[in-house]
Amino acid sequence: MITTVNKYLSLVKFSHTIFAMPFALTGFFIATIKTDASFSWQLFLLVVLCMVFARSAAMAFNRYLDADIDRKNPRTIQREIPRGVITEKNALIFVIVNCLLFMAATWFINFLCFLLSPVALLVVLGYSYTKRFTALCHLVLGLGLSLAPVGAYLAVTGHFAVLPVLLSILVLCWVAGFDIIYSLQDEEFDRSLALNSIPTWLGKAGALHFSEGLHVVAGALAVIIGLYGQFHWLYAIGALVFIIMLVSQHLLVKPNDLSRVNIAFMTTNGIASVVFAVFAIADMFIIG
Repeated sequence: MITTVNKYLSLVKFSHTIFAMPFALTGFFIATIKTDASFSWQLFLLVVLCMVFARSAAMAFNRYLDADIDRKNPRTIQREIPRGVITEKNALIFVIVNCLLFMAATWFINFLCFLLSPVALLVVLGYSYTKRFTALCHLVLGLGLSLAPVGAYLAVTGHFAVLPVLLSILVLCWVAGFDIIYSLQDEEFDRSLALNSIPTWLGKAGALHFSEGLHVVAGALAVIIGLYGQFHWLYAIGALVFIIMLVSQHLLVKPNDLSRVNIAFMTTNGIASVVFAVFAIADMFIIG
């Protein structure tokens, strides 16, 4: 049983939940602290479950859809489906189960979230098709993760607001930017299979400049959110660390040196998301 669970946790790269979950929690606490809404442990758990189910479905579907591609790529040939650890049929069943669980969880949140749940699934699952026809696939991935903070806010309040939308745009730009950096590793392979990405479109140097532009916008939004949301010095510390982490990954990766891509991808962005969320939430709890 434990071995099977570990296989599926590996399939969906559960550790990568560190990217979107902190922003979902930030959106949740913006709703519970900066509005008249009250905190509910049941609602909190449902939001966390929605994050887990949606992300698990999206990641497993990506692995299912890309199985043939992963078998040809030396970097991905050791993934669970190419190795036969998990069959394509079982991966697809896992996707369907997580989609149903996600929609069921939204039903217990509020009717608006339930109505929007198919849209959310369309975005997060649809991303897996996009590299087959557009180099802007990274932005679609960013859009998928950007649903986390605004979705959590909707779960609490049942309506949209400017602050969580700004936070979602920040997530979109941040995620798309670091996904471009990560995809540099597959530039030659993707080109050989006519797959689309910013690196195959603009080359390594151009892709890094594109990523830098997205991260400049993300950094600027971190400042704007602090001002618009009337946050205080604790938030400012978190935003500063976030911006430093954005800058550091561009110092780590160069067009002619991709040896530190994984450090830039996992370490710096993991720190960025967690620190930003911890200090933003602490700012709301401690200072108000």
